[in-house]
Amino acid sequence: MSLTLEHVSRTVEGQTWIDDACLSFEPGSFNVLLGRTLSGKTSLMRLMAGLDKPDSGRILMNGVDVTQRPVRLRNVSMVYQQFINYPTMTVFENIASPLRQGGVSNELIQSKVLETAKMLRIEKFLQRHPLELSGGQQQRTAMARALVKDAELILFDEPLVNLDYKLREELRQEMRELFKARHTIAIYATTEPNEALALGGTTTILHEGRVIQSGKSSEVYHQPQSVLAAELFSEPPINLMPGRIVGNEVSFANFVHFPLNVDLRPVGEGEFRFGVRPSHISLVPSNDDDLELAVTVEVAEISGSETFLHVRNEHFLLVLHLPGVHEYDVDAPIRIYIPTHKLFVFDAQGRLVQAPGRRIARVA
Repeated sequence: MSLTLEHVSRTVEGQTWIDDACLSFEPGSFNVLLGRTLSGKTSLMRLMAGLDKPDSGRILMNGVDVTQRPVRLRNVSMVYQQFINYPTMTVFENIASPLRQGGVSNELIQSKVLETAKMLRIEKFLQRHPLELSGGQQQRTAMARALVKDAELILFDEPLVNLDYKLREELRQEMRELFKARHTIAIYATTEPNEALALGGTTTILHEGRVIQSGKSSEVYHQPQSVLAAELFSEPPINLMPGRIVGNEVSFANFVHFPLNVDLRPVGEGEFRFGVRPSHISLVPSNDDDLELAVTVEVAEISGSETFLHVRNEHFLLVLHLPGVHEYDVDAPIRIYIPTHKLFVFDAQGRLVQAPGRRIARVA
C-alpha cells in the first residue's frame, strides 16, 4: 500500500496544527517523523490514521481517496508512548484482540499470535498479564498487537520514550529488522535526531505543523536544506557563526580570520552563516585545516559516557559533543579545533549553499 498526503492542513480553535503537508510513503518503507514537542507529529499521524479529518487537502491510500473514511474502515494500527494493554487479559489475549474483532478463526489466531510473539521474543509470557511484565515486555506486547493483524499502515507515536536506554537500543534494532521483510508502511515519531539516524529509512522534519524537509535519513542529515533543518536534525543543535568570505579569506564575526580552503572556494564572496556540528569540534588538532580558537568554559555537562562542553568567546557560543568524561572548571580557558572542511554554509535567508563534502547550487 502507498500513502500520499496532498496539501493536507488542519486548524484547531484558530491555531494551525498542520500546514499544507505534502508527503508520500512507499510500501515496505520505514519512515521517521522528527520534530520537537508540539511540532505536529501526533496531529499528522492522527490524520493518517483517520482519527481526525483535515480541513483541506486529500489523503490517498493506493491512489484511493480515504480522507473522509473513518479509522475503523482503514487497515491501520497505532502504538503509543504509554503501554496501552488490557490489564485483565493475558498477553495472548491482548495480542489476539484485533484478530478476534476481525472475526479470524481460532486456529489462525493461535498461529499468528505465536508467530508474532516469537518475533518480539515474548512467547514465554503469553499466559501472563501485562502488569506482571517489565516495561520493555509490556511495550513489546503493545507492538505485537499492532503487528499481528498485518495492517497496511503502522504508526508509532514515540513508543520507546518511556523505556531505559538499553531497552530502547534493543527495540530499535528489532524494529529495523521487523520491517525489512514486511510490506507494511511504518511511520515512527520521535523528538530525537539520533534516534532518527539510528532507525534509518526516510526522515521528515516537522516544525510548527510544517514539513521542513523530507528524504532519505542520511541525506537529510548530511544535506539539511536550511538552517532550521540543520538545527532540528542535530543533537545538540548545530553551532552557527555569522561570517563572510572576501577574496581568499574567511572571517567569523569579524573576529577570527583564516585562509579560504579548497572546500569553500566554490561558495563565492558574501555574508553567510557557517555551521559546524558539536561532534566535529575537538580538543586536539586532527586535520591540516583545523581552525584553533581560544575560548572559555561555561559548563561541562556530563551525560553517561559523553560530555557536552559549552564554551564561549566575546562573539559567539559553541557546544562540543565529546566522547568520554571531561571535567572543567567554569571560566577555564581552553583551546578548541574546528575542521573547516566540515563547515556548512548558509546564505542570508538561511538556505543551504554548501554542505561538507557536497557542493550545492546556490539559489538566486
